[in-house]
Amino acid sequence: MGFFEDLKRAIGNSIRTKDSKPVKNAESETGKGSNKGERFIFKTLPKNLSELKALPEASLDSAFKTAALTLAALCRYGQSRDDTIEMLNFLKGPEDVSEYEKQFYKDRLADKEYIPLSYFEGASPQNGYTPSVPYIISVFENPYSFDNENWATLWVKSSGADNMRSIKLRKKPSTGQWFLNDIQCLSEIRLPAAEDKWAQIY
Repeated sequence: MGFFEDLKRAIGNSIRTKDSKPVKNAESETGKGSNKGERFIFKTLPKNLSELKALPEASLDSAFKTAALTLAALCRYGQSRDDTIEMLNFLKGPEDVSEYEKQFYKDRLADKEYIPLSYFEGASPQNGYTPSVPYIISVFENPYSFDNENWATLWVKSSGADNMRSIKLRKKPSTGQWFLNDIQCLSEIRLPAAEDKWAQIY
C-alpha cells in the first residue's frame, strides 16, 4: 500500500505543478496592460514629414505615440502617397518602407482611403468616415502587449469594424524610441453608407 500511495501522491504533485505554471504566468501579467489606453489630440493631421516632426508625439518615446502618428500619417495617403511613405519611413526608424509594404498599402487603401480615418473619433459609416475636429484617436494595450522585450503590439478601434486591430512596434534600446514595425489594421471595414447599396434608402 505504501508504494501505491507514494505513487499516487507523486502523480498528483506532478499534475498540480504543471497546472500551476500558467496560473503563475497569468498572475505575473496582472496589471501589465489591463487594456489601458492613451488618447491623442491633433489640431490638424500632418501633411508631410516636417509637420509630423513638429508634433510633440514625434519624440517617439512611447509605443503609444508612434502608433497614433502611424494612423495620422496614413490619413494623408489619399492626397499624397509620397508624403505618406516619407512619414512612415521616419516612423520606421532604422528601416525604410519596403517595396512589399508599399504595394500592401496600395492594395489596402486604393479607393479606401477612409480606412485610417475610421480610427478617429466622430468618424462613422454614416458620415463617410469624416472625423471630428480636432482629430482624436485612442490607442490601447492589453495584458500581453509588452510580453516580449523591446516589442509591443498595440490596438486601435475602427468605427467600421467590430473588433480592435493591431499595430506592431519595436523599441531601439540605444535611443529609447519606439518605431513602427508592422501595420496590421488596414483590413476592410464597413463601406461608407453612401457607397453601401444595402444601407441606402430608395
